[in-house]
Amino acid sequence: MNKIEDIVEVYAGCCEVQITDNALRVTVPMIVMYPTDAPEQTDRIGPYSLEVARDAAPLDGKFRLVLISHGTGGSPLVYRSLARHLARSGFIVGLLEHPFNNRNDNSLEGTVQNLTYRPRHLRMAADWFFEDERFKGLLQPGGHSVIGHSMGGYTALAAAGGIPTSFPTESPDGKPQQIDVPYDSRIRSLILLAPASVWFRNEGALSNVRLPILMLDAEQDPYTPPFHAQIIMNSVAEPQMIRYRTVENAGHYSFLTPFPAEMISPAFPPSQDPPGFDRVQFHETLKTEVVEFLLT
Repeated sequence: MNKIEDIVEVYAGCCEVQITDNALRVTVPMIVMYPTDAPEQTDRIGPYSLEVARDAAPLDGKFRLVLISHGTGGSPLVYRSLARHLARSGFIVGLLEHPFNNRNDNSLEGTVQNLTYRPRHLRMAADWFFEDERFKGLLQPGGHSVIGHSMGGYTALAAAGGIPTSFPTESPDGKPQQIDVPYDSRIRSLILLAPASVWFRNEGALSNVRLPILMLDAEQDPYTPPFHAQIIMNSVAEPQMIRYRTVENAGHYSFLTPFPAEMISPAFPPSQDPPGFDRVQFHETLKTEVVEFLLT
């Protein structure tokens, strides 16, 4: 476990950075949350208010790195409460925004390029932490973990050694195409939340993924129903390394941070849960479960 000695309370620091992808000539925005002893204040991050210590100095010590990969057409900000909890629990967290597959620009959704770029940018985010002067000396050795929701689950599996294959509709020539994704051996564990896995249906596609996995799916999920989790359970070489459960009565979006009251509307599907599901209470359980897994 991370050692944070003689600190009365650990707070969540927060900064925003840009990673440059020279090959694509794009920047990858990333929010970083990390342990600090600077008191938090109410801050505005995108459309959300959050208690963080903006641009505060990180605590001295060695901390585990966790990267979070958002869903297709989504935003890293919808995992803000989990990231903040991780920072306050002694983790450094990177929430990257995947270029051309986010809420502001989703132009590459459903393409081979998206399947290729997503894990590439996950690796670039890890590289950034190991090179940045503020954080490289704070990283605990032994690798980092990745949390992926929905399409972020695809991204995590691809970066961790999975061999994805596109659908015919995703390729310009109308033919399936194996996606070349460099394996990032620094990844030590995965947390998959309602993961999208259909690109790994070919024999042996996940046989190289040999690491601990916490996998949660949702009972009432029309987007990544249970067969997605079964693809993973049936394809990894050592399924006994997977801790898997289905969240009763949850929906696909139940893994997103609860939205402010003014944003909750049937017209905004990410804010909606199946009738009777308590997203606020679930997230208290989720935060505890994630930290416990990461510390094992």
